[in-house]
Amino acid sequence: MENKQFKAGFATLVGRPNVGKSTLMNHLIGQKIAITSNKPQTTRNRIQTVYTSETGQIVFLDTPGIHKAKNKLGDYMVKAAESTIRDVDVVLWLVEPTTFIGAGERHILEQLKRCQAPVILVINKIDTVKKAAVMEAIDAYRREMDFAEVVPVSALRSNNTDTLLQCIFKYLPYGEPFYDEDTVTDQPQRQIVAEMIREKALRCLEEEIPHGIAVAIERMHFGERLVEIDATIICEKDSHKGIVIGRQGAMLKKIGTQARRDIENMLECQVNLKLWVKVKKDWRDSDFLLKNFGYNPAENE
Repeated sequence: MENKQFKAGFATLVGRPNVGKSTLMNHLIGQKIAITSNKPQTTRNRIQTVYTSETGQIVFLDTPGIHKAKNKLGDYMVKAAESTIRDVDVVLWLVEPTTFIGAGERHILEQLKRCQAPVILVINKIDTVKKAAVMEAIDAYRREMDFAEVVPVSALRSNNTDTLLQCIFKYLPYGEPFYDEDTVTDQPQRQIVAEMIREKALRCLEEEIPHGIAVAIERMHFGERLVEIDATIICEKDSHKGIVIGRQGAMLKKIGTQARRDIENMLECQVNLKLWVKVKKDWRDSDFLLKNFGYNPAENE
């Protein structure tokens, strides 16, 4: 029998790289699951997180930014994002507060015009501009498409995120929850740990290197008071390996120290994190290595 008191459904966040999708999702569910950095294409997989309240349950799919792919990893990321649009009850399209609608946005617009689900336009980063600029951006986007709702927010400062949650619930069907109320994500713990290490590498390293980085968790051992984690950072070039390790190991130590703090907060216990660095040339164009590092292109066909 249909539950008329409780709503449950799927919402996806789409947008160009670096528009704030992961930051918004982390704030909406109140916990850090997706990694964030100021570099584009931080999110590589669809990350499923769960928000549950008395009103209902929203299962969020955070997707990689939709961009022009340069290699097999890029193709995988774009397909992951575009296929998600077909599978949800409501789409949140995140854009920045500007009247300029570039080629990237127009590509997403074409996808959204073909989708059956209601689209909520979310104007993010409203804390960075004057109110008049936000209104102008809303007008510019409304001329392009008829949106179910338009919600200006600041993901970073959690401005107006409660309004956004109410808008999402408006478009979800009534029904039983998909997950227990204490579930926050369906991501395996190992994957979240790998992503946390990758986030710190993204934040600490030079512009060019981070896209060529993957993290493999070799071992996770849960002791009584300590979790031991062995992880390998994979990069594409020998020259990159030296930069990741740094002078006398300083960069690797910095990445490890920062990642360990986040992992300890998530696992709520002490962590002994050991990091290694390996070179796998052109792994982003190898189907075998992509699958090995958790990016399975076949999933998006």
